[in-house]
Amino acid sequence: MNRSKKVTISLPSDLLERVRRVVRQGRASSVSAYVTSALRDRIQREELSALLDEMLAENGGPLTQSEIGASDRALDQPPARGGR
Repeated sequence: MNRSKKVTISLPSDLLERVRRVVRQGRASSVSAYVTSALRDRIQREELSALLDEMLAENGGPLTQSEIGASDRALDQPPARGGR
């Protein structure tokens, strides 16, 4: 495991109180643990988004509405509402 380093950050007071409430409820072991988890989740989403962008670029871009409709029909799904 990586060694932890102390940093100082500023948070809006309402956000900090919500995190502290999560800790008091036992859903996180500490504010630091909560922030660490949130940062890991954010980094993972950004890395997955970059991977998806790369894959789409290699394969002709996002699906067209026609392709989405064809895949929905093939999977016997109701028509998509809005964008995917």
